[in-house]
Amino acid sequence: MKKLINDPQNVVREELEGIEQAHADLVRVSYEPNFIVRADAPVQGKVALVSGGGSGHEPMHGGFVGQGMLDAACPGEVFTSPTPDQMEAATKAVNGGAGVIHIVKNYTGDVMNFDMAAELCRSEGIEVESVLVDDDVAVQDSLYTAGRRGVGTTVLMEKIGGAAAEEGRALKEVADICREVNANGRSMGMALTSGTVPAAGKPTFELGDDEMEIGIGIHGEPGRERMKLKPVAEILEMMATVVVDDLPFAQGDDVLAFVNGMGGTPLIELYIVYNELAKFLKGRGISISRNLIGSYITSLEMAGCSITLLKASDDLLRLWDAPVKTAGLRWGV
Repeated sequence: MKKLINDPQNVVREELEGIEQAHADLVRVSYEPNFIVRADAPVQGKVALVSGGGSGHEPMHGGFVGQGMLDAACPGEVFTSPTPDQMEAATKAVNGGAGVIHIVKNYTGDVMNFDMAAELCRSEGIEVESVLVDDDVAVQDSLYTAGRRGVGTTVLMEKIGGAAAEEGRALKEVADICREVNANGRSMGMALTSGTVPAAGKPTFELGDDEMEIGIGIHGEPGRERMKLKPVAEILEMMATVVVDDLPFAQGDDVLAFVNGMGGTPLIELYIVYNELAKFLKGRGISISRNLIGSYITSLEMAGCSITLLKASDDLLRLWDAPVKTAGLRWGV
């Protein structure tokens, strides 16, 4: 295992210290318990958005804390859910009196711990709405989930929901916007290699030099099928067909198309994937109104990608275009 680390047991702590050093203008970092909040939190009268999950998926979620996106993020240990006390403390730290939304990816530990934190906060008079992300069309149940996994649509929800909250919309309205994003977003991923959890010291799974896995999860969970490596046009067609047919997306739809790198895939390859996705969608009569290309939800150094499509209304697109200023995503400011 070759990694730029000191002690495998201190990876998350030292990462948080690095974030604090690099982005003190954007965020504040708490260490007991671990969470990241926007520098001006709590923003009085604004609905606050809190998300979180295991570390190893950077920039998600801590890289999306700031103006126009998340108010707080709770990082667990690598590929391990954060604890209820982290989520409770983060929720209290960003509560500006208008309520708090928990954006929860559909993994068993995340769901259970966010539910516990929400109940604790409600018992102290904080209004909390929980929104689940379960957009992965690859498999119905996996190692960490009951039902579909939450993947690429999470980033789109955090951006669009964050913009709605920044406009001053009420708690229920922001939550409904987030649920609309989940209802209209679908994703699927694939892997060429595994990632290596620092504390484990060995790859999560093994793939032959001429193999790939279609439908892989962001923690290295098994996908739909392991097969011989194919040209990207064939890989994209396999993935996009499942994504488009699931909603289903139809001729005349406008979409936000998101091609995400899993941590070990260079941009040159992601643009090749996007080119094939654009050609595929054009053939189906589906128009790309917005796009996002880059590594935003990673799986340590896994090589591979995911694609996410969001059927986009005019309101969702306007919220997507709204200013955002975070470490991992920024425009319009």
